[in-house]
Amino acid sequence: MWLLGGISLLTDTASEAIYPLLPIFLTQTLGARAFALGLVEGVAEATASLLKVASGVLSDRSRTRRPWVRAGYGLSTLVRPLIGLAAAWPHVLVLRFADRVGKGVRGAPRDAMLAAVADDDARGRVFGFHRAMDHAGAVIGPLLATIFLWQAPGQYRTLFLLTIVPGLGVLALLWRLPADQPDRLPRAGRVTPAARETSSADRVAPAAARRAWGGLPGRYYALLAVLLVFTLGNSSDAFLLLRLTDLGVAPAAIPLLWALLHVVKATTSVAGGLAADRWGRRGVIVAGWLVYALVYAGFARVGGALPAVGLFVVYGLYFGLTEGAEKALVADLAPTALRGTAFGLYYGVLGVGALLASVVFGLAWERLGPHAAFALGAALALAAAGLLLAVVPAGARPAASPEGVA
Repeated sequence: MWLLGGISLLTDTASEAIYPLLPIFLTQTLGARAFALGLVEGVAEATASLLKVASGVLSDRSRTRRPWVRAGYGLSTLVRPLIGLAAAWPHVLVLRFADRVGKGVRGAPRDAMLAAVADDDARGRVFGFHRAMDHAGAVIGPLLATIFLWQAPGQYRTLFLLTIVPGLGVLALLWRLPADQPDRLPRAGRVTPAARETSSADRVAPAAARRAWGGLPGRYYALLAVLLVFTLGNSSDAFLLLRLTDLGVAPAAIPLLWALLHVVKATTSVAGGLAADRWGRRGVIVAGWLVYALVYAGFARVGGALPAVGLFVVYGLYFGLTEGAEKALVADLAPTALRGTAFGLYYGVLGVGALLASVVFGLAWERLGPHAAFALGAALALAAAGLLLAVVPAGARPAASPEGVA
């Protein structure tokens, strides 16, 4: 858990030194429009998420996770700095695509590795800790970028190339990553709300569960449907950064605000995971989606830089409440032998939604204005919150598996 956390911290230090500056780099340095920004980010995230489906399934079949994790992190580490050499926005599209291929290869197997080291009543904490390490790297990276740009204003290309430095640390930690641990079955003990949400399918024999995706329970697929509704309104955060610059925030301050956002994410992720373990996943996720709806509704109406910055900081609460809880709920509802597949499908749904959301958001921005685009995102978040309350009853057990295991 600590090694994967360290790898994620260094990876995000590199990637988040680049990401908050991409909207400025694309639109000002390379002359791209809002639609191109949406296309680049939508394709990038969809690629990562769809590949997580394949890597999750294949890691289940091979019963090994480490090679996938090493290959995925290694590819992203080597490709990412090359964005500094891009001469046109299609070059950035290709490099972001390759970077997200690496993310797609590693994502589901890594989450399955994390699930294997956690008992059923501690998954929220484990995933929350991992997200906190992610976000800590996303604080360090933008802070370093801000310091660099103060000393060398506008030197985005040099900054992007220098991200190979934390990347070398990633490669060193990958070398030390131990072999896979056997997946744990649910532990007997006190019954928490999180434990009540754990699927009886967790105890299905691995060979039976591995026969097909049909081994995943119906409530898991209902959860995916609700997540798709939410994700259709969850466009790339690049649009929030672009909106901040439109409202008067200086480009040199954008990495600093991005770091501040991740301070909020990091400080709330573990607390969100603990809350999901103690009080159940559903309520914590709904709370996070309501925060999201509030922020997007605010961005639809805001007219100045200062209130926009305030909303942007509050936006971090959404991540802290939902990221660990969503992954814990996916692990709860999936058989142990199919957790790689379950996380892969989860990321696949997020990727398809992200591609559609970012492209639609970019078009809405150009044709109807940013107000209409943000209002659409808020409406879909509210709809998804209501649907989640309907399809995942609080503390209810999923239906028994076809094998009749209770």
